[in-house]
Amino acid sequence: MDAKPQQNPEPPRSSLPPQGATAVTPPPTPMRTTLRRAAFGAVAGAVLVAGAVIAVPDDEVAAPPAPGPVARAGAAAAAGSPASLSDLTALIGDRQKWVETHPADAPSWAVLGTSYVEWGRRSADTAYYSRAEQALRRSLAAQPGERGNTAAWVGLGSLALARNDFVAAKKWGETVRSRQPGSWTAYPVLIDAYNGLGEYAAAAKAVEKFGTLRKGVPALARTSDMYRNQGWREDALATAQEAADRATTAAEKAVALHRLGDLAAERGEPAEALAQYDAALRTDRSHLVSFAGRARALAALGRTDEALADYRTVTAKLPRPEYVLELGELFESVGLDGDARTQYANLRDLLSRARTAGVDESLTEARLEADHGDPEAAVELMRTAWGAQRRSAAVADTLAWSLHRAGRSEEAVQYADRAVETGVRNAAYTYHLGVIESSLGQDGPARGHLEEALRTDPGFSPLAAPLAREALDALGDPAGGGPAEMRPPAPEPEPSAAPPPSRAPSPEPAGAGASPEASEQPSAGGGEGARREPEASATPAPAPRAKDGAGATAAP
Repeated sequence: MDAKPQQNPEPPRSSLPPQGATAVTPPPTPMRTTLRRAAFGAVAGAVLVAGAVIAVPDDEVAAPPAPGPVARAGAAAAAGSPASLSDLTALIGDRQKWVETHPADAPSWAVLGTSYVEWGRRSADTAYYSRAEQALRRSLAAQPGERGNTAAWVGLGSLALARNDFVAAKKWGETVRSRQPGSWTAYPVLIDAYNGLGEYAAAAKAVEKFGTLRKGVPALARTSDMYRNQGWREDALATAQEAADRATTAAEKAVALHRLGDLAAERGEPAEALAQYDAALRTDRSHLVSFAGRARALAALGRTDEALADYRTVTAKLPRPEYVLELGELFESVGLDGDARTQYANLRDLLSRARTAGVDESLTEARLEADHGDPEAAVELMRTAWGAQRRSAAVADTLAWSLHRAGRSEEAVQYADRAVETGVRNAAYTYHLGVIESSLGQDGPARGHLEEALRTDPGFSPLAAPLAREALDALGDPAGGGPAEMRPPAPEPEPSAAPPPSRAPSPEPAGAGASPEASEQPSAGGGEGARREPEASATPAPAPRAKDGAGATAAP
């Protein structure tokens, strides 16, 4: 086995001849002086030892040295927490050198492959995914998964998630879970795979199991995301705040603060979202996704110039397709159509490179085609995704919007309903449903959903939010015909019981000897001031639903 490099190597001895004072050999020390020095050294040593015994408790141990970047990255991976980019870079370099001389070390190949996946995801460099696959295959060749190398299987599941292949990720995760039911390592892969496929009930069960196996910040983060997907905003916020309070490393803290920013943005609170994103960047300046969140919040606040600057920063350092699409739409919202077209062209280039690297970016591509290209192409992309069991709320919403843009609103409305009914409170989903309903003449539901979208997040999109307001204004006020006052009617007084007649009245000619009471009885037609007899109380049948969703006036 090769010797490991020394951590603190001794400096080499000088080969130069001694000069100055070092050139003179010191004289030998007298015996008396030697004994005196030895006695003094013994006394001084005894005093120091006695002082150390008095000053240091018996149970106190010297603090270990601070871990280096490689150790920190390895500890973060073992705990299921994110590592900083600098530590991740150090870990990749360390494992690269190690496997060069130890090609049969299966665990090291697995660590290297999984680190490649994480680097490719956090840098948006899809070229690292092919390197990751090669490293993970080398790990399995050295030690198959059936012989205990489940770390490589988990790595392949993470790689499938990075490529948006949720079916393959689900397969790898369930395989590891069946072989190691007491291990938590498969559950992060399973949770993301279930969410990507729209299997939210299975995802919730996986989150609960993960929380029992892996306590701490990673479990809190997953639980907060689960609450968000179910529309439980208060629970999601409380759990995310607890995760932020308990985070220990800078990378873990930045992720938790970013989650708080996302939750604030979805509630329509861009100022609070901006504060959380700024806090994440102060904690970890390399947390580039917080620049994208900051750009969205600035756009919602109307600070367009600052938003454009942050978008330029993040798309240069982290060119994810969705960020490039958002930048193009921000340009288009302020009338800079030429800059918008440039970003859309850049996006098409990114999508082409992603396909070459085996990454499925059909969701972003369909959104681009639906609003800025060929809606029929968007429909085909989303039909393929739906047929491949990708039935998340995001896919349902994008398929619905693509169908509507292609002129097939009757078919679109069922998918838009499904996206909204999943529970996640997304203003864009509600807006799309409202527009589709309006195109079908369902003005009542359309008005309600457009109002809900703007109430949930008034600045959900710099391009779509103004269109939502225009669509709502075009619908106008609800049609009349409803009740004037939304209050329950007053109870009718019970009629007083008349005394029984003592004898039957004798018939009299019409108009002869008529009493005043008889003259006050209403005629068949009923005059203006006529008094009506109490009518029997009966609950009318519900009126049929009008075309625009408003209640029709019941016939008398």
